[in-house]
Amino acid sequence: MNKLIAAAALTILAGTSSAFALQPIEGSLNSSARLEKAPVGSVMSHEFISNGQDYKETYKVQADRSLKLIDREQVKNSSAS
Repeated sequence: MNKLIAAAALTILAGTSSAFALQPIEGSLNSSARLEKAPVGSVMSHEFISNGQDYKETYKVQADRSLKLIDREQVKNSSAS
């Protein structure tokens, strides 16, 4: 019975993994970006401002040289008030 429940849970999680993927926001690199010389599996960062907030995104180079968004963090503004 426990194996059946575990198998069902894995099936559900596998089907919803794309639902948890980060979605691009204004300023993100678009899905057509390709890095021709970067090694597959390498990571790169991209810093930008969107709606007055600073962001830093991390991308991983896929086998087809496209970029996959793997992390986004909101960077606190460094200006002192």
